[in-house]
Amino acid sequence: MTHSHIWAAIDKIAAEMGLSCSGLAKACGLDPTAFNKSKRVSKYGKPHWPSGNTLSKVAEFAKLSPEEFGRFVH
Repeated sequence: MTHSHIWAAIDKIAAEMGLSCSGLAKACGLDPTAFNKSKRVSKYGKPHWPSGNTLSKVAEFAKLSPEEFGRFVH
């Protein structure tokens, strides 16, 4: 599991639900900019990983079991 795989999974889940990343973030009760591509890497080039809590909110909103969520991450 890599940084890019996690973010690609979030993008894919949003798309499958007919939402933008911003729309998915809002639906999960997060700041609408939480999933912006510009926030995925710091200005110093360090990857910004979503927290476990954030991933849990995405899975819960999308009604995905941990196994189903894991299938999005490849």
